[in-house]
Amino acid sequence: MDEKKQLRDLTRRERALGDRKDSWLHIASCAEIKSADVVASYLSYGDEPRTDDLNEALLRAGKTLVLPRMKADKDLEWIGWGGDRKELRKVGKICEPMGEPITDLTAIKVVIVPSLRIDRTGARLGQGGGSYDRALAKLSAWKIGLVRAGELVHEPLPVEIHDQRVDAAATPNIITRFTH
Repeated sequence: MDEKKQLRDLTRRERALGDRKDSWLHIASCAEIKSADVVASYLSYGDEPRTDDLNEALLRAGKTLVLPRMKADKDLEWIGWGGDRKELRKVGKICEPMGEPITDLTAIKVVIVPSLRIDRTGARLGQGGGSYDRALAKLSAWKIGLVRAGELVHEPLPVEIHDQRVDAAATPNIITRFTH
């Protein structure tokens, strides 16, 4: 079993035992998000860091919120979403926005990234499909990964050539910025 798979399995087991009431709402007040007009986020599911209150706060602050939708080739496209749950469709375990994808990716100034672990260099361990790594490579946005307490780790994570680093990590209590 490779190292990344072992770390994913360990993190999922730990998350299954943890508290799911944490909030990442505090990141809405960081300078990068406050100055952004368009923010890419995601709709959390299962044991992922929850984004419902954060997404609502971004919309209340007048941000244009875009969410990912998986394409047939497993790449992501970004769809504007105004907060109406009726504009979502269930695909497997996740909800995805309906509508036309945005074409100007340079408009996205911040992307909030689901993560299993992040190390002190900004290396991110995702779910393993590579969709976010491919999507992040196409964006010039500031990237912040959400992790639970204990998932921002000192030990270097295994990194492959295609892996994209994040610019910051947020736990329920802190934001840590990285220099690359």
